[in-house]
Amino acid sequence: MIVVVFYSFSENAVNSFPIREWSTKWYGVMMRDTALLDSLKNSLIVAVAGTLIGLLLGIPAAFAVDRFHFPGKALFERIVLLPMILPGIITGVSMMSVFVLAGVKLSLITILLGHGTFLIAVVMTQVYARLKRFNRSIEEASMDLGATRMKTFFRITLPNIRTAIIGASLLSFTLSLDEIAVSYFLTGRDLTLPVQIWAMLRRGITPEVNAISTMIFVFSVVMIVIVTRLTSEKSEA
Repeated sequence: MIVVVFYSFSENAVNSFPIREWSTKWYGVMMRDTALLDSLKNSLIVAVAGTLIGLLLGIPAAFAVDRFHFPGKALFERIVLLPMILPGIITGVSMMSVFVLAGVKLSLITILLGHGTFLIAVVMTQVYARLKRFNRSIEEASMDLGATRMKTFFRITLPNIRTAIIGASLLSFTLSLDEIAVSYFLTGRDLTLPVQIWAMLRRGITPEVNAISTMIFVFSVVMIVIVTRLTSEKSEA
């Protein structure tokens, strides 16, 4: 990655070392590449929507596993975690086969559904881990003092698991933005950024690919640092 970052500032259109002249012109070329920018926009749309799906389904799943005992609970946990455990290529091929069999046209919607399957597992594991360390006696004290279950959730439970939810959101967004295996098999005409970069690399490494890769790398590192800090904070709590 350090090599990619250095080459993104090279004046030369061919990757060669040592770098004789430094320039930021390839970032300008990247900003004028409509195909690359369109794929970035598609990736952001899928990442945001996929994160929302993960939150809307992953948080209730975490509460269901932590708070309730029901028939098939162990099986439910394994089914939810399966997309995260399996290699992305297996998930991608399987979902593509289902969509083709059902006559569903491959598009950003199918990519979104593919991302949502493993983002639910990401959110569930993060929130469930925090719930396991949560002191339930605080909730009981709140309800003993007259608060309803809903009020207890928003005033007691949610503030205590807030960092886990934020961390899961940032982690889900980053994983979705970088996902290529599932996206490759479920993409239609609208490409996501990783698939677009992959298509460009088949013609050779171009300097604008180094530039966009550097930006994604920096963004991913920042997100990982934030998630790590939030995780350490909730561990101390």
